[in-house]
Order: sequence, then structure tokens, then C-alpha cells
Amino acid sequence: MSTSITVPLWLALAIVALALWALLDRLLMPSARWFIRSRANKVLEEVQRRLPIHIRPFQQVRRQALIDRLVFDEKVQQAARAFAESRQMPHEVALDQVQRYAREIVPAFNAYMYFRIGYWIGKKLSQTLYRVRIGYTDDAGLNAIPEDATVVFVMNHRSNMDYIIASYLAAERAALSYAVGEWARVWGLQQLIRAMGAYFVRRNSKDDLYRRVLERYIAMATEAGVTQAVYPEGGLSRDGRLREPRFGVIDYMLRGFRSDGGRDLVFVPLGLNYDRVLEDRTLLLSGDAEARKPGAWRAAGTTFTFVLHQLWLMLRSRWHRMGYACVNFGTPVSVRAWTAQRGIDWRGLDKAQRQAEVAALGTHLMSQVGALVPVLPVPLVATVLLNAPGPADADHPPWGSGQVAEPHRLERDPAHGLSEFDIKAAVAELVSRLEARGARLYVPRSDWDYAVGAGLRMLTLRHLVDETDGLFALRAGEEPVLRYYANSIAHLLQPA
Repeated sequence: MSTSITVPLWLALAIVALALWALLDRLLMPSARWFIRSRANKVLEEVQRRLPIHIRPFQQVRRQALIDRLVFDEKVQQAARAFAESRQMPHEVALDQVQRYAREIVPAFNAYMYFRIGYWIGKKLSQTLYRVRIGYTDDAGLNAIPEDATVVFVMNHRSNMDYIIASYLAAERAALSYAVGEWARVWGLQQLIRAMGAYFVRRNSKDDLYRRVLERYIAMATEAGVTQAVYPEGGLSRDGRLREPRFGVIDYMLRGFRSDGGRDLVFVPLGLNYDRVLEDRTLLLSGDAEARKPGAWRAAGTTFTFVLHQLWLMLRSRWHRMGYACVNFGTPVSVRAWTAQRGIDWRGLDKAQRQAEVAALGTHLMSQVGALVPVLPVPLVATVLLNAPGPADADHPPWGSGQVAEPHRLERDPAHGLSEFDIKAAVAELVSRLEARGARLYVPRSDWDYAVGAGLRMLTLRHLVDETDGLFALRAGEEPVLRYYANSIAHLLQPA
């Protein structure tokens, strides 16, 4: 016996959707998780044999377990109780807030995502946009790092490409865990970033409870030996110069350090630079208090137009990569050796003493980072074009006092510009001064003529410099952009 039952279309669709969801949740999702986990385990076994700096057990713990461990950490619990008492709220409400912060911060590292998908994307994107090079590496120092030490790469911050290029170039040594700002908390992107081992931070947060949760996560990861990368500048350079550093994250890393402990903390200075920073004009605009800032839609439109223009150049076979991107790895700094040298005990310092010692270590690290910033063709040529003296400046060297050799005299007609010969001669003098100061210069093809030509070509292609009858002159209104690139090496020319 059969009976027909009529149901509304919307109800039938809802039943079908629920059935499909049950099939996906009960049958397909467990199989997908098992497949992904098995692939990740195979990759993990492979990279553990290959990497000098191993992936730690802390990174292999399930994310929910790490969240629970962070939430119920004794110091976090104490902070939650103090937070609840200060605001006269139930302790459970403060714990809910801690839960939200912990879920926001804690990553979900996946070796397959990092070394198969993330590494492939980073390599292809980096090599598509730039001629990526490693200029200098202190191999002896890096190879001497103890296997069980916590390694932290300390670097300058010029572009959002820093994350990609540094991770790509360091992938032969370690998997880096970054602190990523709130800009990346977009659905889809944030899941990928968490799978790459990065954790999210709120810049300039004044919430004491949030800062305590963040501090405890960083301290736990550091104590567990997780390899990390930090930007003490706290944000992208707005004018090309190194920004005034802030050492809050480094302080968090030192909170649990013990000189007599089993694990050393080693900071590795890293300097990077570009012939072209994708965000240069946006950064200059954001650093100009008087400039009118574009809205979100206009900024998105500008980005979309830029991408379309690059694709159009590719279709016409007129697209060129954006010059060189170079990274230098410096000499590691052992906190255990630093502590012994200065005769300090981190646990016995009061707040003022601790801040002073953290600042001393951080300042030393940033001085090493600054010295490692690579000198590339575009910053060199930009410096020459901006500082080249004309006939009226005959009594003033272009680079200030302390010149290594008498500077080449550039007979410039401001209305017409400089010849390539004069630019190359001025670059040679500038290089002599930089080399005398121990700067790390990257010379493409070991040929200075080619390097200067590459820098001029990049600037003329971008219409920052005009060429007329073999003479090169700054285009009107583009001086701030050239100064942005010259500023990236300006600190290397300052008196010691």
C-alpha cells in the first residue's frame, strides 16, 4: 500500500540539504581529514630528516589542545580573575573573553600546507615578481646553532612580500612562525595563514587581558622551541627608512628564559631589500599627514587597475620583473652568551632593569639588521640622482663628510639631467664609501655596469626618471618615490 505525501518545495529542499550535509559530515569529512593528516605526516617525516632546525612537538599538537592549554595556563587564569574583579563581572565572562582571544591567536600548523602548498606558492610568486637572491649568509654561525635551541629571525619590514620571500628562502632551514596583523583576518586567507603556522596579533592593543594571553602564547611557543620570525619595527616603513623599533614581542620571548635552562634562545638578524616595493606609493601616502587618503573602494580599484595593467603588459610581452629582491642572513646572537657577558639574571630584574636590558639587546639586534640591509641597484641609482651635485655645488661632496675618495664631479645641467657615464662614476664613489663601512652590496652578475644599467632601466620603465638624448633626469613630482628607495640605504651612509 502506498500513500503520496505532498510537502512544500522549500521543505523538500531543506531535507535534501540536511541529507547532503549529514553525508558530508559523517562520511566524506572524516575521510578527507584522514587523507590530509596522512599526507601531512609523510611530509613531516621527510622535512624532519632534512631541516637543520626541526619542527617541534608543540607545533604538532591539535589546535584545540593548544587553545585549552593557553586558556587554563596559571598566569592567564590569574589575569582573567584580575580582569573580572577590576570590572566587577563574573569570572566566567572573563574566561569567555580569554577563549575568544586564544582562538584568535593560536595557529593550526600543517606541514603539508607549509612545505607543499605554501612553499610552492611562495616560490612561484617570488620568482615571478622578482629576481630573488641570497646575498650573504653566515653559514658557520647558523650551523653552530644548537639543535635544541629556540631560533628567532629578527628582520626589517619593507613590504608584505617579506612574509613570502623570507619563508621561501628560509624553508631549507626551518618552518617560520610569524605574527600577522589583523589585515589578514579574512575568511579563507586566515585559515591558510593559520595552517602555515602564523598567529594573529592586534597591533597597539590596550587591552591588558589580551596582551597577557598573547604574551603567554609567545612565551609557551618560545619555551617549546618553535622557530619564529619577528619585525621589531612593528609595521611597514612609511618613508623607506628603518622605523623606531619596539621590543614587546622580544620581551615576551625572554619572559621564560633561564640561563641555566636546557634550551638556549638564539636570535638571527636578517636584512632584506627590494628594487621595487609593491606598496611604495600607498605607504608614502599613509605617512603623509596632509595627504588625502583614498577610501577602501578607491584603494581596491587602484590595486585592480595595477593588476590589469601588469597582465596587459604580459600579454604584449612587455612585462619585466620588478628588479631584485635580496636577503642577507647575519651572525646569530645567543641570549645565553649575551646574558653571561653582561652578568644579568632575567628572573631577578625589576621592571625598569628588565626594560633596559631588553632595549639593549633589541637595539643590538636592530643594529645588526640595519647593517645587513642589502644595497641593490635601484637604491644606489636613486641615491645618486637625488644627491648628485651640480656646478653650483662644487664645494660640497654629494654624500656628506668622511668621503673615502674625492667624489666624481658631475657636470649637471638641471634642465637636461645626467649622462649614464656620470651616474656610473658617482655610483662607483658611493660604492667605495659603502664598502668601507662594511655594507652588504649585491652586484648582479658581478658587473657594476650591468647593475647601474638595471637600476636605470627599472626607474625609466616606472616613469620615475626620464631619458632624453642619453641624459637621465627625475620626473617632476616623483622625487618622494625615489627618496623612499634611497632611504632604504641612507642609514648605511651615516657617520658611525
